Amino acid sequence: MTIELLKELCEMPGIPGREERLRAIVRRELSGLVDEIQVDALGNLIAVKRNPGAPKLMIAAHMDEIGFVVSYIDKEKGWLRLVPLGGHDPRNMISQRVLVSTAGGDLPGILFPGLKPPHIASEEDRKKQPQVSDFFVDLGLPGSVVQEKVNIGDPVTLLREFVQIGDCYSSKALDDRLALYIMIEAMRRTQQSGFEVYAVATVQEEIGLRGALTSGFGVHPDVGIALDVTLAVDIPGVPEHEQVTKLGGGTAIKILDSSAISHPKLTAYLRTLAGAQGIKWQHEILPRGGTDAGAMQRVHAGVAVGTLSTPTRYIHSSVEMVHKDDVEAGIALLAAFVREGHAADLALE
Repeated sequence: MTIELLKELCEMPGIPGREERLRAIVRRELSGLVDEIQVDALGNLIAVKRNPGAPKLMIAAHMDEIGFVVSYIDKEKGWLRLVPLGGHDPRNMISQRVLVSTAGGDLPGILFPGLKPPHIASEEDRKKQPQVSDFFVDLGLPGSVVQEKVNIGDPVTLLREFVQIGDCYSSKALDDRLALYIMIEAMRRTQQSGFEVYAVATVQEEIGLRGALTSGFGVHPDVGIALDVTLAVDIPGVPEHEQVTKLGGGTAIKILDSSAISHPKLTAYLRTLAGAQGIKWQHEILPRGGTDAGAMQRVHAGVAVGTLSTPTRYIHSSVEMVHKDDVEAGIALLAAFVREGHAADLALE
């Protein structure tokens, strides 16, 4: 595995609707592995490995990360107010560095809530819980300079480097840059396939699975595999029955989430394939949340879909964490399915 690529993907900013920098990386990496690359009107990158007459497999991995756009600039102080894109937990936003991507380049800043620090806070002040709307960005520049450099609508993303910690990788935006990485690496390992393969880097997943819906209509697949992260809350304070998955337990084969119920024969085939290949795996049932599978499932007359997820701690924070063995398991199982999955019997009676 080329971890430098995963680092590059994770550290690159790209909020929903502004995935162009990620699209350039994916295009660069897939160009020599496929026969054709298209970009649709919404910005989805669709890389096609032709096999005329074979069933169509669509692999979906989304490029966007949760973030913000600038909605207001304080003329005097230069504070930036924000509108969120995606699901933010205010507890994960305090004291973070951010990157404001402007037409003239990226500007680092500090994300902080407009609440009194404990040194001057009253008892009533200390009871207040921060809301997403309380946060602002401090660029450390005069208001006049900020107005020259920043425009309303400029993207804002968390600023955090990719690091290896023990047997794990930690970064912002592993959701879902890790899935892009898994898709690219699996395509590298797959020379032959019984499918015509459409490897799709989708847009705007974090705000409603939008890219997978439009690209799904364009591709019109017979089978869809979404790649994403999932909760691994195997941490203190969470009872075992609520932990969803565990770090180091293998790639997760999703049974259901709130966007889709996976095709039962497809999940059974993935389990059998993982066993035959000696790939470590675990079940996943996610009570809330969804993946691009939920959009692919609904196109045209319906599509048999499943999701391969990577167990991830601290999701939607700047320190998301995955185990390197789970990453490898995800690559191996996806590559095996690309090679052999056309043989699966997916007929429902």
